[in-house]
Amino acid sequence: MEYCKKINDDPNKLHIAIFPWLAQGHLIPFLQVSTFLAQKGHRVSFISTPKNLRRLPKLIPQSLSHLITFVELPLPRVEGLPDGAESTSELPIDKVPFLKRAYDGLQPGLTRFLEESCHVINWVVHDFASHWLPRVASGLGVKLVFFCIFNATTMSFTGPPSEAVSGYRSRPEDFTVVPTWWGPDLPNGVAFKLYEITSHWDCMDLDVPDLQRFGMVVQGSQLVLTRTCPEFEADSLSLLRTLYQKPVLPIGLLPPSDLISRVGDGDADERWGVLKQWLDRNKGNSVVYIALGTELSLSQDMTHELAHGIEKSGLPFVWVVNDRPMVEGKLGSGIIPSGFETRVSGRGVIWRGWAPQLGILAHPSVGGFLTHCGWSSVIEGLGFGRALILFPGGSSDIGLVARLLHSKGIGLEIPRDDKNGSFSRDSVAESIRRVMVDKEGEPLREKARAMREIFGNVELQNKYLNEFAEFLVRESSSSTESSQ
Repeated sequence: MEYCKKINDDPNKLHIAIFPWLAQGHLIPFLQVSTFLAQKGHRVSFISTPKNLRRLPKLIPQSLSHLITFVELPLPRVEGLPDGAESTSELPIDKVPFLKRAYDGLQPGLTRFLEESCHVINWVVHDFASHWLPRVASGLGVKLVFFCIFNATTMSFTGPPSEAVSGYRSRPEDFTVVPTWWGPDLPNGVAFKLYEITSHWDCMDLDVPDLQRFGMVVQGSQLVLTRTCPEFEADSLSLLRTLYQKPVLPIGLLPPSDLISRVGDGDADERWGVLKQWLDRNKGNSVVYIALGTELSLSQDMTHELAHGIEKSGLPFVWVVNDRPMVEGKLGSGIIPSGFETRVSGRGVIWRGWAPQLGILAHPSVGGFLTHCGWSSVIEGLGFGRALILFPGGSSDIGLVARLLHSKGIGLEIPRDDKNGSFSRDSVAESIRRVMVDKEGEPLREKARAMREIFGNVELQNKYLNEFAEFLVRESSSSTESSQ
């Protein structure tokens, strides 16, 4: 604690607590922000549950380890939450509400930490789920930053925080239309399809719905961050500031800090070596990379239809298949159609389990990315200028991301039934071929390649991280002066 006081004696060196939601897609961006703040000499307390924290220290440069402290808060037991589960990646979607209730049970532990540290904590950077944190922080005089890992278009879709808290959109159907506050400069047609929002409904704690949590943390924070940059969506960012009526900063896209050097992490893996040799034998921009994230579970019928579409496209591919529980609660042992791997032998590779995604996307033979539209995956794909075949599903904002990319002409969405999400193998094959090889897809391929100058530009994106760090120091200094 004496060290914390010494750090805080310098008004330009802060102590910042970081408190993300319990999902890999949230933990990693929050850790990236933590690492950047530590590089600036600020002290960081990264707060999460034991199981999640065990995965993170190896991602921190040794030179910064003295400035980043991992603070464990044991996750309370909640009826309905499987034993040992501490992350959304370990759960089927209908069990996620129990994780949110357990997360709410972290309030006493976080409160104690802040009570013991509030004289040295300058800011708490937190996530959407901690709707109770503004009340706690206000009582302790601690300032809050709401860091939303979504882009500005998704955040604008949620609307003014007062309306989000009021629950004015109470049915899934209410989210399938473009908001009334959407101006003519905003992307066309950005709204959920019914099957998407119905799926997300399954992962909400209906006692405190996600939109209500979102609105409460916006209202209670002194600063809001969005994972975007004005070079990509200036109009949405401008609307967001109007809706929130408080400081809103783009934190940048947070691409992997060094896209090319990080891809070497898998070189020691024998499987990656074999895959790289296979990729080396293919022509430039000819291979489709297919990955649907770590949390999307398709039914077996849908997975088989997707497989038949991939096969029918006739193009070389790498398909990452996860062994997550199926929607029906079955394991994925029969997830690939019988005989599929034999029929595509030599033309396609099935990769089971975690894959070196950056290494694959960076390879010059890869030209397209069939993605579930998770924002982090999109950022990685466009960071290498890969054309996108959009296949949204699951929960969160991925349907909105798909509509945004489709409207901007940098991705093509595979047609699906609005109500049940069904699709045909023909539409899969046609979409893949259009994006990858057809003449009419060339404008899309050109736009995707151009996006590399934004999404893969680490120097540009770090500019926004710098502006965020400068804001924290400036506002901390002004608060100190006004209290004297």
